[in-house]
Order: sequence, then C-alpha cells, then structure tokens
Amino acid sequence: MATSFRSASRSRSCAGAFPPCRASSRGGNGAHTRTRRRPALVGEGRSEAGFILALLPTDVSIIIASHNTRLYLERSLSAIGDGYELIVVDTGSTDGSPARVRERFPHARLIELHDNPGYGGALNVGISSSSGEYLILMNADAWPRRHALERLVESAEREGRAGIVGPRLLNPDDSLQPSVRGFPTVWRLATEYLFLRWLAPWSRALNAFYGSRFDHRSRREAEFLVGAVLLVRRQLIDEIGGFDERFFMYNEEVDFCYRARAAGWSVVFSPEAEFVHVGGASTVESGPQMYREQLRSHLRFLAKHHGLGQAERARRLLAVAMRVRAVVFALVRRPERRRLSLDAASWLRSADAYALLDSR
Repeated sequence: MATSFRSASRSRSCAGAFPPCRASSRGGNGAHTRTRRRPALVGEGRSEAGFILALLPTDVSIIIASHNTRLYLERSLSAIGDGYELIVVDTGSTDGSPARVRERFPHARLIELHDNPGYGGALNVGISSSSGEYLILMNADAWPRRHALERLVESAEREGRAGIVGPRLLNPDDSLQPSVRGFPTVWRLATEYLFLRWLAPWSRALNAFYGSRFDHRSRREAEFLVGAVLLVRRQLIDEIGGFDERFFMYNEEVDFCYRARAAGWSVVFSPEAEFVHVGGASTVESGPQMYREQLRSHLRFLAKHHGLGQAERARRLLAVAMRVRAVVFALVRRPERRRLSLDAASWLRSADAYALLDSR
C-alpha cells in the first residue's frame, strides 16, 4: 500500500535512503488540512486566457529550492504571484535571500535550513511541508512565461499516468534551452565526454544522452527531463518516494524519472508551457568541486541502477576522457577548462568507483 511523503515534520535521518524514506501516511494527528482554492491567473499577461482556469484543479503547491540566488529568486516569485501554495526552501544562503522573501513576499512560506542537503534534499523538505496533489518543483533561477503554470497543470490532467510533466525551457534571450535527455550509460557518457556527439549531433547512436532528434515543439514522452521545472503528482511520490538525497546536486531528477518510469508512470514534455531558466546560478563559482559532483552523480546513477561494475567501467572511461579533454582545451586555449579537466582526471584516478561514491 502506498505511503504518503507528506508530513508536518521531517526527520533528517531519512537522508540518503535508496529510495528515501517516506513520511507517515495521510490521516491521523499532524496531517495537513488541505485548503482547496482556485489559483489566480499568474505569470506574464494575467488579464488573458482566464478560461483556462475553469479546466484546472485547485490543489497545486509550488516549491522553490534556493541557494544564494536572491535576484533570480525575486524575479521568480514576482512572476508566480500569490494564487498558489508557495514554499521557498532556502539552504543556508548568505546573500540576503531569506530576508528578501520575508520582506517582499509574505504570502510565501519560507523554510530556512542551516545546512545544504542538496537540491533534491531541499525539495524533499518542501514536499513534506506542502499540501497540493500537484507539485511544481522549481529552481530559483527559473520563472514562468504567460500562463505557463496553468498550462503545465492542464497538461498533466490530460493523462492520468503522467507522473512527471516538464515545460519548454527558454534561455533569458528567448532561445530554446533543450531539456530532454537520455539516461546515462557508459556509452552515452563516452559520446558526451569524448566529444563524439559533436561528430553527428542528430545521430541517436552518438547523441542519445542529449535527446537527439527530439522535437521540442511537440508533446511527447521522454526518458528524463532537466529538473529546473517539473510538475510531479503527489500520487507518484506516495508510490516511489521523494528524491534520493545521495545525489547532492546533479542527476537527482534523472534517478527520480528512472524510478517513475520503472513504476509504470510516464515522463511527458509539454511545450505549451514555457519557463525561462538561467541555469547554474547557484553553482557558478563552485568550479572543480561541482564538476566532481557532476561526475560522481553519473557513477552513482550507474551503481544504483546497473551495478557497481558499470560504475567502475564509467570511472575508468571518464578518467581517460578527462585527460583527452585537457589536451583539447590546451589546443583551443581554454585554460580554465583544461585545469578543470586535469583536476577531475586526478580525482577519478585517486580511487575506485566504490570509494569515490563514499567520499565527499
């Protein structure tokens, strides 16, 4: 029988479970009392398309994970408005983000964490504190375009087994930000980190990792979607659990989509809803540490879903790939990228996959 991820409080001892432990079932003392209300028209152009609202459920929660992204967070909250249950989970920001939320957006529920459990961990905290049957999970550096929130929920309503729905992402200059991906495999990592995908970017064999040939103008199923903005059904979380917090900063959505599909749910790309996403706002200054975390997340995904042997093969491949990349970046005079690759190569050669997954 499925259990609920909702809880009035959440024990931090859950962190790192495969899948993460879930909170107590609905009902009983401490359960949230749901407030059902119709959301106001939000995003840009609020005076249009009011008819959309008549089609939508009213039980929607928006959860934003934030870490030192004050200016982007302010832009995001301004675009969302105050028509939904809105939760901001701040993970130890030092740039004044919490104070700005309290001052300018009193309708938002602010949860301040003193440590940083990672993106998935922050979302888990917000999910545990939310009441909606539809959860819109967002980076702080993303915001909705005209009626995007309404259209995202309406898209989920079309298919009862659409457990995860993602919008069309745009860069700040309105260009497309491709958001459809393929699950990591050793070969797909080779096509990415050895530059093979650039030989034939439209080839499924050489570019499945980046969703080659995927038409971002049409609605269709995907293996996984970039986690900048995702609508997730509460029912799905009740069934498979929340985000695996051992994925600290990368691949948490990859693992989540993989588990959802394995449980019979679909992951759907919905171009009708458009969000702007800046990308990398909270990790731009982290350099080698975050690059190592990205590589570690690939190894963790493979170890979890395909066995430690696959993770070890990927580690050896990536160690070689990082040395190749260092040579290439030296030739094209990209010293920062060269140093990043050399640091990653040294780290990957320092221990086997099992030890690298156990360290941080």
